[in-house]
Amino acid sequence: MHNKIFRSGCAVHPQGHIVHNWKARWFILRQNTLLYYKLQGGRKVTPPKGRILLDGCTITCPCLEYENRPLLIKLKTQTSTEYFLEACSREERDAWAFEITGAIHAGQPGKVQQLHILKNSFKLPPHISLHRIVDKMHDSSSGIRPSPNMEQGSTYKKTFIGSSLVDWLISNSFSANRLEAVTLASMLMEENFLKPVGVRSMGAIRSGDLAEQFLDDSTALYTFAESYKKKISSKEEISLSTVELSGTVVKQGYLAKQGHKRKNWKVRRFVLRKDPAFLHYYDPSKEENRPVGGFSLRGSLVSALEDNGVPTGVKGNVQGNLFKVITKDDTHYYIQASSKAERAEWIEAIKKLT
Repeated sequence: MHNKIFRSGCAVHPQGHIVHNWKARWFILRQNTLLYYKLQGGRKVTPPKGRILLDGCTITCPCLEYENRPLLIKLKTQTSTEYFLEACSREERDAWAFEITGAIHAGQPGKVQQLHILKNSFKLPPHISLHRIVDKMHDSSSGIRPSPNMEQGSTYKKTFIGSSLVDWLISNSFSANRLEAVTLASMLMEENFLKPVGVRSMGAIRSGDLAEQFLDDSTALYTFAESYKKKISSKEEISLSTVELSGTVVKQGYLAKQGHKRKNWKVRRFVLRKDPAFLHYYDPSKEENRPVGGFSLRGSLVSALEDNGVPTGVKGNVQGNLFKVITKDDTHYYIQASSKAERAEWIEAIKKLT
């Protein structure tokens, strides 16, 4: 059995009615069924809001149908109902996709064995980042040079072919062989650095298979994703002090945080550092590993909030497992953990650094 919060949406076909709203749901995977529950005050509300029968389902991961949501899994049932599930990180997404695919193919031992091989396949060396690879790809002298390419009578500007990228990754020593290069190129697509263009490459993405999504093929076209930024300006570079991020990571995890302006709640990845003491939070849907906010813990106060009723300053029907951090300049941060135990752990860790 597997439990986790996804952000999810459901698109129903073939009736043509598409629901675009995204809501936090608690998911439980049980054998051939994926149950999902409403969340109220940080707790799952029983009975289940719905269930997805996995028999005969197809799974697409990564799902690139929403350009600004690189962490999606798409499930399509036998009745052609489509579910889009968004995880908080690539690791979470891949772990869920692996478990769900195993449940779908539970009666096919050969398929499950193939999944275990894929799960333990090539991993990027820790000293090489995807950002570094893409920077090198943009290099004017030694990088990939996009050019017009034709496929089935249509011309696509600023594209490159799959086999050329595989050759380039091997020649620049990012991969030892073509299989590793294909896996690495698939990772670049998963993290929204590259995107497929044209019928051939898009067809591979829509296949729904967890195997290689990138094609080592002279007819498959790809391009750089528009969301990629070549360089970060010097102003952006110094907006986050390197001193803030230089401390030792003490604790990290996913918590819900109330916004200061709209007062809406969003899931953020929090990272607690010491020497110096800072608490930063990241948007898990962004590929850039840069905080969207943070604050010094020097002179801060942290305390748990009562679980009975909605505390002052908290908007919406959000109850349970809440705590508050008040900074030295009197800024109030309202944060929600998934359990009382997790809340207590965070409060204890923060208090040691205030």
